[in-house]
Amino acid sequence: MIRSEKTRRRLAGVLRVVAVAAAYYGSARLGLLREVTVRGAVVTPLWPATGIALGALLCLGVRVWPGIALGSLVVITALSGTVRAETAVTVAASTLAPLCAYAMLRRAGFRSELDRLRDGIVLVFLGGMLPMVISASAGAGVLVADGTITPADFWSVWAAWWAGDAMGVLMVTPMVLVLRRARPPRLTDRWLEAGTLSVVAVTAALVATHSTLSMIYLVFPILIWAALRFQLAGTAPCALLVSVLAVVAGTARRGPFVEHTMVEVMISLTVLNAALALTALLLAAVVTEQHNVRRRIESACEELAEVVEQLAPGRTARAWPSRAQDERRLR
Repeated sequence: MIRSEKTRRRLAGVLRVVAVAAAYYGSARLGLLREVTVRGAVVTPLWPATGIALGALLCLGVRVWPGIALGSLVVITALSGTVRAETAVTVAASTLAPLCAYAMLRRAGFRSELDRLRDGIVLVFLGGMLPMVISASAGAGVLVADGTITPADFWSVWAAWWAGDAMGVLMVTPMVLVLRRARPPRLTDRWLEAGTLSVVAVTAALVATHSTLSMIYLVFPILIWAALRFQLAGTAPCALLVSVLAVVAGTARRGPFVEHTMVEVMISLTVLNAALALTALLLAAVVTEQHNVRRRIESACEELAEVVEQLAPGRTARAWPSRAQDERRLR
């Protein structure tokens, strides 16, 4: 019986590692659909594999790190066609960056519910921007070492690599955390409003990212609406949608990215994605934190009402109207 239980646990662990590797590889292939060339190096404006890696660590724990390494190895081997010494350096950096992000988030007391303002802040800076320096430095350094780029191009490639990894975390990791808490829909859910938000978000995102009038600011009222009404479950998909459509338009030089160089496109996409992530994460976290504070206050009031009822029976109903009574009055 004990051996059987251990075998099941080991099998479950292996399956989790394989699933993480498959998710990493699949998301990397999606990111490579919009690859661009900067100073002779192939990079992507949004590298979702890094977001998948950090999301997997936050949801499944540090034991799935071999899946990240395996997925990275398969991706790099598929791109280069061979396994070289430089491959090991890139794989190690691609694995170490999300591991460092995970360690720093745990150290900072990060909660995957993203229900506090500090959680949004630490995810942006400690989860995305700071640890991705590791993968960008190693990746650009390997390209210089093998002669793919010149030393003079190091910082341009480094910045593009860092932006792709960091934006992958800021856009994809919140989506992974939302999907982790997904539940079956209920009849009481706000279906009409959610459907309206979806239609408006898609329409505004298409107009903002494909119009030559540079109306990218149209998407921010949509993010505010999503945050106020649906918190992270609304802002994460909206921000990811806008980011993907912007990447498609930018790499195709359409809409507001017409007549821009690829370096300028990468800078514009990085600034846009960073603004989307900051708005979505921080506003959703603030709204969720306020809702939680309100619930705690209501719970404390109800407990106080129960105490008053025990001390002075019959007076509580007159002094503390029930929530149902308040709702009937509002109707």
